[in-house]
Amino acid sequence: MYHKGQGVLQDYKAAVQWFRRAAEQGDAKAQYNLGWMYAKGQGVPQDDKAAVQWFRRAAELGDARAQYNLGVMYRTGEGVPQDDKAAAQWYRRAAEQGDARAQFSLGVMYRKGEGVLQDYKAAVQWYRRAAEQGNAAAQFSLGGMYALGKGVPKDDVYAHMWLNIAASNGDKNAVKGRNLVEKEMTPSQITEAQKLARECVRKRYKDC
Repeated sequence: MYHKGQGVLQDYKAAVQWFRRAAEQGDAKAQYNLGWMYAKGQGVPQDDKAAVQWFRRAAELGDARAQYNLGVMYRTGEGVPQDDKAAAQWYRRAAEQGDARAQFSLGVMYRKGEGVLQDYKAAVQWYRRAAEQGNAAAQFSLGGMYALGKGVPKDDVYAHMWLNIAASNGDKNAVKGRNLVEKEMTPSQITEAQKLARECVRKRYKDC
């Protein structure tokens, strides 16, 4: 309530005090929130190391958001030494709980072979799981994998479908990608891809 200014005047310092009291009693959500406050410097001096400490405590209690954020911090080397293997491990824990951002990030790491052995099929699997949740970046990446034939058979129709969906969800790069793929397609293929995209949206991106 203090953080959002609901029912009281917004006061980040007061928010930190209450988050800390709950966090010290083992409340994972409060630990995550306290980590976030340190990461953003809200109500406390910005401190990546303190953010990592609180994210870790929440992550170890199973908080997927904290696991994802801890993965990001290991990936970028903020508050901890940069470590792609540790990043991948934390992304995986969050991804397996259904966190779409972590699923996409883990897909990126498999595609690039960073922190894990390069595995295009695994990349596609994680991209798809995030794409099915409406993650536009994952939808764009999945379209790219179909366009290049990495991890899946090359298929311009499905590439166009996913890129079109990603574009409709606000991914600006997807528009360029779709237009490039379109140059290699026949009019009937484009029509089929557009039909599949509409069907996929109706199915909420499942089983596309």
